[in-house]
Amino acid sequence: MRAHLRRRAISALVTTAVATPVLFAVAAPAEARPTTSAQQRDKAERLAKKLVKASSGKSAYRHLEEFQEIADEHGGNRAAGTAGHKASTEYVYRLLKKAGYDVSYQNFDFYESKTLGEKLSVVSPEPRDIKVAAYDFSKSSPKGGLVAPVAAARVDETPGCELDDYASGTFTGKIALVKRGSCTFQQKEEVAAKAGAIGLILYNHSGTEPVHGTVTDPANAHIPAGGISKADGEALAAQVAKGETKVNLDVSTEAIKRQTRNVIAETRGGSADHVVALGSHLDSVPEGPGINDNGSGSAGLLEVALKLAEQIRKPGQQPTNKVRFAWWSGEELGLLGSEHYVKQLSEKQRKQIALYLNFDMIASPNPVEFVYDGDDSDRKGEGPGPQGSAQIERLINGYLDRQGAPHEGTDFDGRSDYGPFIQAGIPAGGTFTGAEGIKTKEQAEKFGGKAGAAYDPNYHGAGDTLANIDRKAFDTNIDVIAHTVGIYAHDLSSLTQPAQG
Repeated sequence: MRAHLRRRAISALVTTAVATPVLFAVAAPAEARPTTSAQQRDKAERLAKKLVKASSGKSAYRHLEEFQEIADEHGGNRAAGTAGHKASTEYVYRLLKKAGYDVSYQNFDFYESKTLGEKLSVVSPEPRDIKVAAYDFSKSSPKGGLVAPVAAARVDETPGCELDDYASGTFTGKIALVKRGSCTFQQKEEVAAKAGAIGLILYNHSGTEPVHGTVTDPANAHIPAGGISKADGEALAAQVAKGETKVNLDVSTEAIKRQTRNVIAETRGGSADHVVALGSHLDSVPEGPGINDNGSGSAGLLEVALKLAEQIRKPGQQPTNKVRFAWWSGEELGLLGSEHYVKQLSEKQRKQIALYLNFDMIASPNPVEFVYDGDDSDRKGEGPGPQGSAQIERLINGYLDRQGAPHEGTDFDGRSDYGPFIQAGIPAGGTFTGAEGIKTKEQAEKFGGKAGAAYDPNYHGAGDTLANIDRKAFDTNIDVIAHTVGIYAHDLSSLTQPAQG
């Protein structure tokens, strides 16, 4: 799971042909939802029970062991574009192909930002050096640096986010000093350039380190840009307020093209007009093997897919609806794989996807059982998901309630691969056991574990290993995956039922 507004050193720009045909069956115009008979509802319940019984954290643990071994053999990680990630995709592909799925790799190119130089010096009136971090994909300064006076943008609730934060005409030919906050790094750079600034210095709103910004895409770069710490930014602003302050901003970056791939598998049977889609990201961060984030979701999804294959190979047991599983790449770099997938769907193919279920981090060592808040009943964050999301939440909550498993809602905050699906109007849901957030006293009383500690103290670190997962949470969430797959493989009628009552 990517950090919210985290450093994005990568941009997906160029798509390539898939290695094998991507599996989008084109059928007759899709109905809003299929008619579900009593027989299909019965088949759904029976399949769900069989899948829950057959799928377990104990069985899926072998996939986590494989991901750990792959990371150990490939520099300690399985990051997108690396040999470790490629080996992970080969492992998933091989098992799914053997199980009888139609499987394909979906390749896409992305750019990685490489910093070549970053230096900031106050030239006058009081010369000194300031630690600076170049924006990812920043436009490079001219040779020798960009020497110009500094002008400070207005500091309000949305500093540097609108043109009226820049006094008319006073930024032309100057380097803008802007405080972090409210809008994206990219927007601040773009607006400063529109205001006439020839460079940007962004200072942090908290902490002691320089802010590391990004324009997300080489094509978005307008002016040289770098970030500094809160203390350095406030000191520079105070100096500018006293009179002309001239600096030399010297940053340079290079965009390096690389390639990675999603793995997509779908059942041979089932209506192509009604696709049940599920996904987990397979890539880790470069800092560690990513066994919880997100080997856990990837392993759980793989285990249920394999158990589903065993069930539907039996005579007369083909699913009513096509089931499509995806293992995304580049999630840690900004949801690149899922964004690429959704972007290249035709309107017809998009409408054929009845729902999307996402499983990202399902074995956190200090877990809470979070269910995505499809109806926004918690009244926090981004609001409800597309029509049908509330019903997905209700189905998952109902299953957990019957198992006596406590749970609570979590916001659709856009931090994982459901984001592109809900933006495309596709109902979504899923579970999550927590990342860098801190467990409350109330949550510790409800779920166990340690209050005042992160749900995953090893989040995005070298400690995210096989030794640091919660096997009970892993097992519980695999049962959730199994139950939802079993129900939706035959019965989508709940998606149109009232969300309450």
